[in-house]
Amino acid sequence: MTKNALHRLKGFGYLASSISVFLLAAVSWSSAQKSTALTVCLVAGAGTSIIGMFCRWLSYEIEKRKKSK
Repeated sequence: MTKNALHRLKGFGYLASSISVFLLAAVSWSSAQKSTALTVCLVAGAGTSIIGMFCRWLSYEIEKRKKSK
């Protein structure tokens, strides 16, 4: 597997994980709406999960660019 293909695979993995976060949040939304605290936790949890995956992907992108120079 080439480095570029591996990089794309990592990116696809993070995208798939982000989509799964949205899907799980959608399933939980009707129950979470019954409580402000649960709604805040659901939105904050989904958001931080996606931000974390983006940061990991970005770190791979930065490493890739440093190695190619």
